[in-house]
Amino acid sequence: MTVTREVEAEIRRLSHAEGWAVGTIASELGVHHGVVERVLDAEHAVAKERAPRGSKLDRYKPFVLGVLENHPRLRATRIFHMLRKRGYRGSAKTVRRYVATVRPQRVAEAYLVCERLPGEQAQIDWGKVGTLAVPGGARVLWVFLMTLAYSRYRYAELVLDLGVETLRRSLRRAVCFFGGTPREWLFDNTKAVVIERFGEAKRLQRDLLELAAALHVMPRLCRPRKPTDKGGVERGIRDLKEGHFAGRTIRSLEAGNRELLEYIQEVVCARRHPTQPTRTVAEVWEEERTKLLPLPVNLPSTDLITPVSVDKTASIRLATNRYSVPARYAGRTLTLVADDSTVRVLDGTMEVAHHARSLGRDQRIEDLAHRQELAAQRRAANAAPARHHLLVEVPELGVLFERWVVRGRNVGALTGRTKKLRELYGLELFREAVHEMVAHETHDVGALALLCEQARRRRNQPVPLPLPLPAHVVDVHVVSHDLAGYDAADTE
Repeated sequence: MTVTREVEAEIRRLSHAEGWAVGTIASELGVHHGVVERVLDAEHAVAKERAPRGSKLDRYKPFVLGVLENHPRLRATRIFHMLRKRGYRGSAKTVRRYVATVRPQRVAEAYLVCERLPGEQAQIDWGKVGTLAVPGGARVLWVFLMTLAYSRYRYAELVLDLGVETLRRSLRRAVCFFGGTPREWLFDNTKAVVIERFGEAKRLQRDLLELAAALHVMPRLCRPRKPTDKGGVERGIRDLKEGHFAGRTIRSLEAGNRELLEYIQEVVCARRHPTQPTRTVAEVWEEERTKLLPLPVNLPSTDLITPVSVDKTASIRLATNRYSVPARYAGRTLTLVADDSTVRVLDGTMEVAHHARSLGRDQRIEDLAHRQELAAQRRAANAAPARHHLLVEVPELGVLFERWVVRGRNVGALTGRTKKLRELYGLELFREAVHEMVAHETHDVGALALLCEQARRRRNQPVPLPLPLPAHVVDVHVVSHDLAGYDAADTE
């Protein structure tokens, strides 16, 4: 018979405290006298010691201890695979349990709180905050953050890559935003900052050193895998992710950067300073502003300037995009000059191509004049240049071309009809009609012609009349002559 723990406790109390006999306890509690004897005998029973069971892991335990001594953070799963190659046939669970009991524990590390002086240091880092839809797909969206270590005032902007040229442009905009620069920039060990590092020996990017020298700033690197060295900017990245970007969709870099600076001015500046709670971040920033190094009169250029090869399609490549140049430069090496918004190609000091920089992926950015020159050289290529010319002028036409292909339409014939509408109504009306057609998810060229006509009527422009001329009229050469003879004929 099994009794509860409460009954067992009562049996012991009546036996030892009250001195009741076994039978009396059994009658009072309504249990068998054997139960009373078993409970009382259990107090004096001696637990039997079992001999330790052997384990398949026993012979490998010295090896596990040696591995953990040299690599204390190595995962138990990796140690298990190492043991399998050495003949171990036990389970991975046994290895994990044993490693958990013998793994060296981390020694608690004490930190020294260091408060920076005004204008002494700025901490710089990046954080991934999502993706941005661009032509050709999507690109990873990063936030660049520079935090002044003393006042906790910050500058932030959205960027699409972590290259050294992007870093230089972000640093220049940051110091212009502050109106000066601290004496030290503290970076993480990223490829945009450091080329290579071994122990205390390090080699920084040459372009970054040139910018720092021009601004009289000392660039410094924090210790590898020590985020506490730049805890201010690390907390700033987390604050932006949780307080600003959480649940927010970024539609464009311009709008995203505008909202980001509004958050800094309205939220961050109004906070109490962490080490000076009687003052706000904005008040401490006003103190630090006067301690920053003044900027030079002529700020250094942050444009990307590099030699670039022109391929056989008369295009140059920047990132994943291709930009057209005149056909006569195919196979040559020119100079690329690029910033955030423009791409220029130089032949010596002469500019041969100028494009707006594309943020997309795998895009072809073409100048119509470049392609007309190439088409004139290769007269056999007719249909493709027509499509390219239309797409260069109105990129949204690419959506219509895709719809025609999906529905099995004659793309060549539709391209010809579309080109006639472009020539008849002009670029402005044609572009407006295409935009409206794409928005309505239609694809018929007749509907496009109707939209062009509606756009013409809204602007009250004259009716376009096509004037087809025979080839001999187009090609004829008219010699101009003096019209004074007509006046003389009238007088006669």
